[in-house]
Amino acid sequence: MADVKLDAPKLKAKDFKSSQEVRWCPGCGDYAILAAMQSFLPELGLEREKIAFVSGIGCSSRFPYYLNTYGMHSIHGRAPAIATGLATSRDDLSVWVVTGDGDALSIGGNHLIHALRRNVNLKILLFNNRIYGLTKGQYSPTSEPGKLTKSSPMGSVDAPFNPLSLALGAEATFVARTLDSDRAHLQEVLRAAAAHEGSAFVEIYQNCPIFNDNAFETLKNPESRDEALIRLQDGEPIRFGDRVVVQSGYGLEVKNASDVDEKDVVIHKSDVDDPAYAFALSRLSGIELDHTPVGVFRNVKRPTYDEGVRRQVNEAATGVDRKDALDRLLHSGDTWTVL
Repeated sequence: MADVKLDAPKLKAKDFKSSQEVRWCPGCGDYAILAAMQSFLPELGLEREKIAFVSGIGCSSRFPYYLNTYGMHSIHGRAPAIATGLATSRDDLSVWVVTGDGDALSIGGNHLIHALRRNVNLKILLFNNRIYGLTKGQYSPTSEPGKLTKSSPMGSVDAPFNPLSLALGAEATFVARTLDSDRAHLQEVLRAAAAHEGSAFVEIYQNCPIFNDNAFETLKNPESRDEALIRLQDGEPIRFGDRVVVQSGYGLEVKNASDVDEKDVVIHKSDVDDPAYAFALSRLSGIELDHTPVGVFRNVKRPTYDEGVRRQVNEAATGVDRKDALDRLLHSGDTWTVL
């Protein structure tokens, strides 16, 4: 992770706004995420030149244009691979990946899971609007079964991904979920992700008002959110509305608080090393979002890929024995002479 420069000038949100005109559809959730990010970035205490955003293809991937930092609008699905090279070669940078449910989970699926399993020091923000917005409304890897779109006029027959379950299956060391419209919670999650050493995966439910409006209204409407939204807090019992979460067989289950003994209510602990607990949390919410946890699901420590690679490079460059071994290898055994 990039070191804070003590004498760096104190920056404000306006310092992270680029000169580019922001171009998303009116009402797009990306505006709220961008504003929250621009307000948050000064908290890193880093010079703008020490921050880099890498994106793929999609509406969310316009992000680097609108931030006054270094950035790269890369190619479809490959942002994690490009960002891995950057984080590995430049340990002085804070590297962020901005992607969408189509970009990350379709063409970019392998790149995403390998970045997570390697525990590269990246902060990966996945904007999930359950639709392909940039290409005008096809169903995505997170669209619900039966979704009527231009590419599924009779309804999608695909089984959707649960992005958090996928990340946890790849042994991601930091996994979280938040909402585009809840600025305080979004920034709280961003702080935790920025402080994490290794891959931090954050799913952000993001509204697409043109092609999939109100997809997450259950979690935003004051009349329904208290009975659907589960706010995870470390060390606190998992409660929401008049319901609680309890252990059930190999997983977790939602029950009415009045039917449960207080001692049976699950206490949230994001630092549980076994990902099975966080995975069970990720399975509480189905596609209908009736029991949806938000917050940090998992936050554990593991050696990072980029640190391991840099250590090997340094050892190879400075170790006399290794240099001699390389020389012997290059000058031993059968060789070809080209005349």
